[in-house]
Amino acid sequence: MIISILAVGTRPPAWISDGYNEYAKRIRGNCTLELIEISVEKRSKSSNTDKILEKEGARMLAAIPAGAYVVALELTGQAWSTATLAAQIETWQANHSHVCLMVGGPDGLSEACLDRASQKWSLSNMTFPHMLVRILIAEQLYRAWSYSRGHPYHRE
Repeated sequence: MIISILAVGTRPPAWISDGYNEYAKRIRGNCTLELIEISVEKRSKSSNTDKILEKEGARMLAAIPAGAYVVALELTGQAWSTATLAAQIETWQANHSHVCLMVGGPDGLSEACLDRASQKWSLSNMTFPHMLVRILIAEQLYRAWSYSRGHPYHRE
């Protein structure tokens, strides 16, 4: 199975790329993690947030791989424990060859993106910088993947 992280934002700082890459390379075997970056719409004090989200959302929707099962990272989504995420990954693997996780930009995801998602996942009730979420997702996916395999990375 391929898990694509579809994230708004290009040119992350090196520490973001390094952190994401560290966890992405640890996931091996029948699961692969990839990052697809979507350009951020330019913002100014007079920008219309709805229009910005609409434009970013259209680019995001166009980048969803054909046939992918779509999950939106959203504050109002379900919070999953490591064990629940591990079970979720197993369910995805049993039913889908490609899963796409959508991560919005500074203003979140458009309504069209949220409507397209089959599931909504919340990492926390807190708001995180959108670039940092890449590392958090990659680490949580690796943690759940290692949990399923009995690897000692995850401890309870």
